[in-house]
Amino acid sequence: MLFKQDLDTALLQAAENAGLNASAPPQQEMLDGWLIRLSPGKAKRSRCVNALAQGKLPLKELLARCTQAFERAGLPLVVRITPFTQPADLDQQLATLEWEYFDDTRVMLKADLADLGAVTWPEGCVLHTVGHAEYAQAVGSLRGSSQSAIEAHAERMQQSPVPYVGMLLKRGDELLACGQFVREGELVGLYDIFTVPEQRGQGLGRSLCTQLLSLAREQGARSAYLQVSADNDGARSIYGRMGFVDGYGYHYRTPDLAKVW
Repeated sequence: MLFKQDLDTALLQAAENAGLNASAPPQQEMLDGWLIRLSPGKAKRSRCVNALAQGKLPLKELLARCTQAFERAGLPLVVRITPFTQPADLDQQLATLEWEYFDDTRVMLKADLADLGAVTWPEGCVLHTVGHAEYAQAVGSLRGSSQSAIEAHAERMQQSPVPYVGMLLKRGDELLACGQFVREGELVGLYDIFTVPEQRGQGLGRSLCTQLLSLAREQGARSAYLQVSADNDGARSIYGRMGFVDGYGYHYRTPDLAKVW
């Protein structure tokens, strides 16, 4: 998927830049125009190559250097492909090298946060703002993440160049859903939205997202973005009813998919 034609290209670029900032781990470096990220966490956005600019090195040498960097970090080599990737034909070149394609993802955008609607919670539900470590532990436990991945997630949020606000929806001590937002100027991103499977179908996810967007709007946000798997029809349907539309897609390539977790 390329760009959605009726969206402002500047907004799409802003969403891409904001997403890069929000997913920045402390373990990253630039190599000939490519941003190499080496976080031990679960999020692939933080443990991949983002090919941001056309460099001077031949592709073979550049990939060899990336391979060495990921091997030193004990990570599988993964390259993220977007409509902004340079060189523009990198995806085709990697496909020719028989690199495997995986995790087709959509960046969805809501250009105007003026009318978000009311938020209603089931009786007894309370929304709690929590710190980075508590949030990472909560969402990581729900997802079955390893403790090392949870700790890397907390570290990334704590050292992020843009601040995260994480919230847990609880009924008493029972965790029902969680989500967080990252605001950068007038653009806000929704991240790690998760509803406990047994609690789905009650509108909790939509109400949580609406509340997060309302809080960000109070802080100055005017537009929003989020990232969701292309095959997650349930979540995409909810976001669509909230006014989000597909902006662009991205995916990953790797020389050995079996090594990617």
